[in-house]
Amino acid sequence: MNQKISTSYIIVLGLMLFALFFGAGNLIFPIMMGQEAGANIWVAMAGFVITGIGLPILTVISLGYSGESDIQSLANRVHPWFGLIFSIILYLAIGPLFAIPRAGTVSFEIGIRPLIPESWDTMGLFIFSILFFLVATLLSLNSSKIVDILGKYLTPIKISFLSILVIVAIFKPLGVLQKPIGEYTNNSFFSGFSEGYLTMDVLAAFVFGIIIINSLRSKGVESGKVILVSTLKAGLIAAILLAFFYSALAYMGASSVSKLGILDNGGSVLAGVANLYFGSFGGVILGALITMACMTTSVGLISSCATYFNKILPKVSYRSFVIIFAIFSTAVANFGLSHLISISTPVLTAIYPLAIVLLLLTFFHNTFNGKKIVYQLSMLFTFIVSVFDGLNAAGLGIKPVDQLFSSILPLYEVGLGWLLPAVIGVILGIIIGLFNPIGKEKEEEQLI
Repeated sequence: MNQKISTSYIIVLGLMLFALFFGAGNLIFPIMMGQEAGANIWVAMAGFVITGIGLPILTVISLGYSGESDIQSLANRVHPWFGLIFSIILYLAIGPLFAIPRAGTVSFEIGIRPLIPESWDTMGLFIFSILFFLVATLLSLNSSKIVDILGKYLTPIKISFLSILVIVAIFKPLGVLQKPIGEYTNNSFFSGFSEGYLTMDVLAAFVFGIIIINSLRSKGVESGKVILVSTLKAGLIAAILLAFFYSALAYMGASSVSKLGILDNGGSVLAGVANLYFGSFGGVILGALITMACMTTSVGLISSCATYFNKILPKVSYRSFVIIFAIFSTAVANFGLSHLISISTPVLTAIYPLAIVLLLLTFFHNTFNGKKIVYQLSMLFTFIVSVFDGLNAAGLGIKPVDQLFSSILPLYEVGLGWLLPAVIGVILGIIIGLFNPIGKEKEEEQLI
């Protein structure tokens, strides 16, 4: 059995991981952050790197470190029922309910809509979404070559389009950096930190990490050490690329204010910058860039979701799930981006802290001897807070609860109130575990 992975294949894996993470939303967030942060852009970028790059890459590495075969196996450390329910919600949230159709809708709204008459919007979206997801389906059906498709072909094309805009912006900035506005005036680092947190890439990383690990195993690698080291190297490549392009886009946004002013969203900024540099041709470049970014992400998500649901429902083939998710995503995409966000954001807000806590516990699994009580209490205390964050995101916040949490939980008002309860859950779990006479193996059979 071959236990060696070539450097060229590691590079392909790193490029693929970058392509999977770098969707349309990841183009929009840093460039908009740059506009608002202005002269404080690098301080804000430092915070963004931690949550927008660090945590997602750590999630991928944690899967290689844990030795688990998928997110459900990892989540089973809490409880088998939790593992199943959490995994289904996660795959649906970053799959056909939100992320996949969003990719098609964002691709149309930023890349195509500016190029067509306004009266064609509805029909244009309908036609474009059909074509977009038809291509995504064809690529996803060829799952055995997913690494080659994403790593060897689509990613270099996307990087080429990105590089054209980025290089010009770096060497020929649109203007000098302006004063920061809003939260970036006095709290740039934490504002950037929060912006990266809102990308929700940690959720996707649980899925993308499995693609990396399965790709390594398809090469005959079974050694946990080789998988971990290879995953670490691929993650480092992706992290370097993400850091470079995020920083370049943020700087592009910061330097554009003197010419464009502060715009409503990152998509408008991208379109404006492309137009200033390349005129009408800039719209074509931007359209190709956005479509390529969305396509790579869609293919990865469709393939991953189909693989997972085929595993829990083996009577339905992988091919059938790919087609089902593509058709469903096409239909949902036509409801429009705003509607998708309003429905999905509360769900994502509620489960994202759970994903982060699960990630961090994975690295300390051996420290507390894998005691389920540690996982269970920390996840329970985290969820008690995060579920109210989700209600707030849905506009259904309960004022007395919010007032209570705001008074006793640090950082609750910025969506990080779950941190202290998670730590308390870990400490209580460790203390209870010390007095638990049930051995680790017996504990597996006597779940709470």
